[in-house]
Amino acid sequence: MAEISRIERDKDIKQQFASIYNEVHKVIIGNEEIVENVLIALFASGHVLLESVPGMGKTALTNTIAGTLDCVFKRVQCTPDLSATDIVGMSKYNEVTKQWDLVKGPVFTNILLVDEINRAPPKTQAALLEAMAEKEVTLGGTTHELPKPFIVIATQNPIEQSGTYPLPEAQLDRFMFKSVVKYLSPEEEIMIMKSKLKKEKIEEVFNPAEIRIIQKDIFENVFVSDSILEYAVNIINETRSRREIMAGGSPRASIAFMRGIKARAFIEGRDYGTVDDVKKLAFPILRHRVLLYPHFSDMGMTSDDVISKILQKVEAPMD
Repeated sequence: MAEISRIERDKDIKQQFASIYNEVHKVIIGNEEIVENVLIALFASGHVLLESVPGMGKTALTNTIAGTLDCVFKRVQCTPDLSATDIVGMSKYNEVTKQWDLVKGPVFTNILLVDEINRAPPKTQAALLEAMAEKEVTLGGTTHELPKPFIVIATQNPIEQSGTYPLPEAQLDRFMFKSVVKYLSPEEEIMIMKSKLKKEKIEEVFNPAEIRIIQKDIFENVFVSDSILEYAVNIINETRSRREIMAGGSPRASIAFMRGIKARAFIEGRDYGTVDDVKKLAFPILRHRVLLYPHFSDMGMTSDDVISKILQKVEAPMD
């Protein structure tokens, strides 16, 4: 009976996540992999960096996902004059009460969209480090917890570099995934044009309390075998020894694999990780953590090219 109950639970979970995709695709056409990565990151307590040229629907996608999850959504538009207090807030002295009041910034939310993050100066970008790593911020010597769940979805434009500040490695490493939003097919663009003629109502599937329960369930009850974990670590170790790579994956990449495998399995209605999970997650987990030597980049080689070679080289275990 316990096995039957588990199977029924898995079917129900898979149906609920299918409902999220259905709701999102009322507004968003295509980009299934991006939607999946955002959901995996959310339920794995991670963050996502989205890269694309302007006008690709990154804001609409994030806002729509937030709607299906009944989560509070806030947006920060990064500019060169954006300050740290514009993101995290400040402690302000109240002359009436003679006490310091907390003025909360937009970081006090469930889903924070940081638009064009590389336009913010380094000091402002650094204001997000504590929030992303610890899920808390310190203001006036007092530490404040952020709402749960909490996820940062940041965007950047890979083409326009004027007036931008490259993200430091410490900042990049705090993103669980880097996903690249690609152009849609002509058929999908026609569907977008037609969809703009009507307004769709987005139904809520999960609320923040349910998300926290699911996160706990994922962490405690999804099994990842030692052979799968060893496979992921072997892939990461290969990034540290290849001649094309100046800097490879950090231990955070290993943790991202473990959490990502568990969350992806759960979303698909499984209570165990697979080799396919590792292969699917390798690109979004590693592409921003792999730094190529300049002469390889000048030859047109990308981090995705190297990751593909690594996946071909590293032997996968039998599921």
